[in-house]
Amino acid sequence: MLAAAIIFINCALIFYTIGVWGEKRSGTLQTKHLIYFLLGLVCDTTGTTLMSTLASNGGNVIHALTGGAALILMLIHAVWAALVKWKGSANAQHTFHRFSLIVWILWLFPYFIGVGMSML
Repeated sequence: MLAAAIIFINCALIFYTIGVWGEKRSGTLQTKHLIYFLLGLVCDTTGTTLMSTLASNGGNVIHALTGGAALILMLIHAVWAALVKWKGSANAQHTFHRFSLIVWILWLFPYFIGVGMSML
């Protein structure tokens, strides 16, 4: 189960990174970016769920708090992206990437905390 959790978390990193940076490079929010955001969210949720079932002592509090916050931000980001994509103006689709980059950077904190914890 640990291997599956690690694979899902790393897939989340890959999907979310492709979505955020693809959107940034294209300069506008496209459907494929939304799909990558959703895939990242699903993989992160799955990996986090698997990891939490393995944690017998509750794990690191900072990692749990930042990870929970990151999941909530990813959910907000995906919902907002869907709203902007289907109901937003062209300007909203063009400037959405600013929020995406902030969420991606904040998501990296619990990711790297988890990587660091696995090295101990």
